Amino acid sequence: MHRYKKAVLITLCTIALFLLAIMGIVLYVDPFFQYHAPLENFPYLVDNQLSQNPGMAKNMPYDSVILGSSMTVNFNTNWFDEQLGLNTIKLSYSGAYPKDQANIMDIIFKSDNEVKAVFLGVDVMTYTGGVDETKYPIPEYLYDDNYINDIQYIFNKDVFLNYILRPLADPDKTDLATVYASWWTDEYYNKQWVMHNYEPSQKVETETPADAYIENLELNLDTNICPYIENNTDTTFYIFFPPYSILYWNDVICEKHLEATLAEYQYIADRMLAYDNVRLFFFPDQEWIVTDLNNYADYTHYHKDINHYMTECFADGTCEISSGEEMKQALEDVRLLIDRFDFDELFSHEY
Repeated sequence: MHRYKKAVLITLCTIALFLLAIMGIVLYVDPFFQYHAPLENFPYLVDNQLSQNPGMAKNMPYDSVILGSSMTVNFNTNWFDEQLGLNTIKLSYSGAYPKDQANIMDIIFKSDNEVKAVFLGVDVMTYTGGVDETKYPIPEYLYDDNYINDIQYIFNKDVFLNYILRPLADPDKTDLATVYASWWTDEYYNKQWVMHNYEPSQKVETETPADAYIENLELNLDTNICPYIENNTDTTFYIFFPPYSILYWNDVICEKHLEATLAEYQYIADRMLAYDNVRLFFFPDQEWIVTDLNNYADYTHYHKDINHYMTECFADGTCEISSGEEMKQALEDVRLLIDRFDFDELFSHEY
């Protein structure tokens, strides 16, 4: 019986030491950056927006932030240093809803960083959902301040194997300047590829009322966006509308919600322009971008050169909208661009 108790005790002590070792390694490396900034010489793999963005927002040094959907992933943060003198971090969420932006802004504005600027890409189609809707379920234990539930992170097999051991075995440190960049390489950005993979929306018969989306849009702005603008008046919010390709507008026409979509843009612009700490940029009327499918890898996702152009615009004020009347004219330019585009010619070829 004595030998049995001793064996049990040794086993328990071994397990405890093993768990302590795991805990110590995870806390030291901290691949999700929950407790400290990256170690200088560890080859961190950063590829998990949901799990790694909150830690980066908490513990990395920065004075500006890029927020938004996959429309923002091809920004290079070095451009923001070169063009605007800002130390920028990218915290994109693919398919992000307004609630996703609110979740990460909660952390950003609680961090020790003095945030000079937020660059927020606004995809109007995501602003019509519920105010608590996120694109994907978030690991809430990584977003809160409760250290007790961090056990789900510290003793997580995936964290240990894929974010500590795997980088050590195959070191290829993620460049945070280009983190989350699209997998598409340059050869995918061409008209042939885009058209080959494009499936037009089914045509509908009934026109969507122009004000159909405004109620949900208002709720999302009131709940998930505007409070952060109002409570952080020393931060400049660069709100920008990405330039989807002409194929996006073809879908809008097929689905008969052009007026409702344009009304969304106008409503957001009017709300944003009421704030002194907001600068608004509008890119959908840039004909040289949206009508040239060689700028795209699919019907909405554009080449990093377009992201670079947008960064230059943030710096020099090109494409900036300063009033509701300017926004009305920009939207009229979009309408004219759509009206004069030769969709028949585009779809007359085989790709």
